[in-house]
Formats: sequence, structure tokens, C-alpha cells
Amino acid sequence: MQIECEFPEKLEFLFQPARYKVARGGRGSGKSWGFARALLLLGVQNVERILCARELQKSIKQSVHQLLRDQIAALGLSHFYQVYESEIRGMNGTRFYFSGLSDQTADSIKSFEGCTKVWIEEGQSVSDRSWSILIPTIRTAGSEIWVTYNPELETDPTHQRFVARPPHDCVSILMNWRDNPWFPEVLERERQTCMQREPEAYKNIWDGECKPAVSGAIYYHEVAGAQGRICHVPYDPLLKVHVVVDLGWNDAMAISLVQRQSSELRVIEYLEDSHQTLDYYSALLKKKNMNWGKLFLPHDGRNKDFKTGKSAEEIMTALGWDVAITPSMSVEDGIRLTRMTFGRLWFDADKTARLIECVKRYRRVINQSTNEAGAPLHDEFSHGADNLRYICINAEAMSNEEWGGKLTYPKFTYA
Repeated sequence: MQIECEFPEKLEFLFQPARYKVARGGRGSGKSWGFARALLLLGVQNVERILCARELQKSIKQSVHQLLRDQIAALGLSHFYQVYESEIRGMNGTRFYFSGLSDQTADSIKSFEGCTKVWIEEGQSVSDRSWSILIPTIRTAGSEIWVTYNPELETDPTHQRFVARPPHDCVSILMNWRDNPWFPEVLERERQTCMQREPEAYKNIWDGECKPAVSGAIYYHEVAGAQGRICHVPYDPLLKVHVVVDLGWNDAMAISLVQRQSSELRVIEYLEDSHQTLDYYSALLKKKNMNWGKLFLPHDGRNKDFKTGKSAEEIMTALGWDVAITPSMSVEDGIRLTRMTFGRLWFDADKTARLIECVKRYRRVINQSTNEAGAPLHDEFSHGADNLRYICINAEAMSNEEWGGKLTYPKFTYA
């Protein structure tokens, strides 16, 4: 069957063999339209089993089902493809299936083992867990994994997997509105409006650049302005290393190592773990043989544990640490203080990568009825953000002197 159709030049690689085919970029690029059209054309030429997936799919409306249906009509292939509620079938045996990945297990995903192609739409949301389950399953000879997405964070698993550290036999391209020969006038007006009113957001929405933090992040603008201060920050043995702790057992225990030089707060290392005792963390830290200063515990560090009858303050003091308790401050006041302090913070890019990720993803609960932002969301990223808040609250108490308390100066007698 010979079919004549328009197709974006930048997506011609879709018709050449490669294990991974990835297109990222902003709105109006035509990448999803092009991927749908290419898969339909290939499904006419060969018998294909094609899984169309995304991380979350609660209903078929959240899939690319409608996009494929529209392209079938546009290509004049309605006589070849039969469109059903949850499946599309070709006359030659080609099949399109639709599924979410987040609910899949290593066993349940085996039903897709014979797929020849997988198209992952909105790939920026796919987790490492989903990739680790999906990729080994798609192993038919010559099988391919196709991915389209608009980047969010540079650290997102999909971006890291296919752009930052692409695997062998991977074609990965950036495709934006400029690459779409059929870019419509209605989108051009939207693009121009966005450029004028939201210049920062424009870079992500239309140019496909990664965001400095997730949309709605509490410290979005602070992180955006800190890019030059996320770098190599070495340990200075002449400065005290202060330990800032956010206590946790089932939740994460978050620990930052901070040095202060004049007004600078240098976060040189970040540790996060759970289900470990305080003596474990004490021993772990002391192995580093650093020039230790104070150890700052949160306000609940004085609460006695019902199992031991001792508080975290008593335990860490007995283990030889100079312990201080973080002053009590409301979360919102602490967030305001952190925003004011952020310009003084320097982060080691490698050793505090997890902390930086937490700060980028720290956001508020959104009321589903009113769409209004509420209190900060308690999730896997909130522990690191709480720890950063404690750093800023304790900043002025971080001294490089051998003694604690206020400095006193000797009185001089002049002859």
C-alpha cells in the first residue's frame, strides 16, 4: 500500500532502525503528531504490536488513543484500521495497546513481552522503577522504544537516561516549534503572548529547556538564581563543620554538613537514610575526621524516646558532640527566612545532589476544589527541604571559634 503524506523532516530517523528513539521539546513542535503518524504508517507496512504507554493512565482518555484516531482519519487509513474503545487493530494483524506504567509489576507487564514497539508519551513523568521494569520486558528481536516528552527537570529519570547519559543505539533529538513546517497561526499568537508575559516559563514551554525546579516549587526562583552556586565546594579544614540534623526513623533522617565563611554558608555534604540509630550516624560522621563544630538538632531533639528514656540531645552529647537545639519557628516563618538567606548558600553539586533535588521538588498541597496552595506537602522531598530550613535558622549560630556563646573582647589599658 502506497501512502502519500506530509511528515516533519526532523523525524525521518523514526523510519531507520534504532533501539531507542527520543524526541524532546516544547509546545507546537509536532513531535507527538509525527510519532503517531510514523507508527501508523509502519503498522501498515509490517505486522506490529505497539504498546502506547505513559506513567499514569486512569482512563483511555489520558492516552494517545484519540491522537491516533485523528491521524488514522487524516491519513485516509480508516479502511485499514478498526478503532475500538481500548485497542486499535490493523487488517494485517497490527495492534495498538494502551496502558499506564505506574501500576505495572514485573509479572503483569509480561503480557507486553511480544511488543515490537513501545511509545512512551509524556516521558518526563516516567519513574526509574517503571523504566527498570519496562526495558527488560521489551526484548523481541528488533524491538524499539520510542519516547516523546517536554523536559521538566534535568534530573528527571527519562532526561538522565536518554539525554544526559544516552545508551548505545539511541537517537535523541530536541524538536521545537521552529522545526514544525505546519506550525499554526493560533499557536504563534499564544507563543508571542507567552514570550511577553512569562519570559522565564517560555524557555520551558516553547523552547523545551529544563526548568530550574518543578512548577509551583516553594523555592523556584531561589533555585533559579542559585545555579552558579551549585558547583564544587571543597571542605576547608580551617573552618568548623557544623552538622544540621532533621530527625527521622521511618521517615528519612536528613543531615547536612555546613561551613560558614563570613556571610557564606557552604553546604559541603548531605546524607539521607532511615531506620538507623543515632550512634550509627555519629560513627559515620566521625570517620570523616573533620574539624567539627556544633551539631544542631531540631526542637524535638529534647523529646525522650519511650524505648531508651533518653532524648536525641542526651544521646549525641554522650557521644561527644557539642549539641545545640534549633530555635522554635513556624514552618512559614522558616520558609521566609530561607528565602532571604538563599543568596548566601553554596552547594557542592555532587555531594549535596539529593538535597538540591529535594529543594527543587518542595511544593505545597493544592486543594483540588479551589486549586489554592496550602501547607507544604509532606513527601520524600520534604525532609531535605526541612533540613535546609534548619540550616538557615541556625546560620548565625555557626561559629569558627573553639568555644560557644558570644565573643568577648579583652580590655586594654594604655600607658
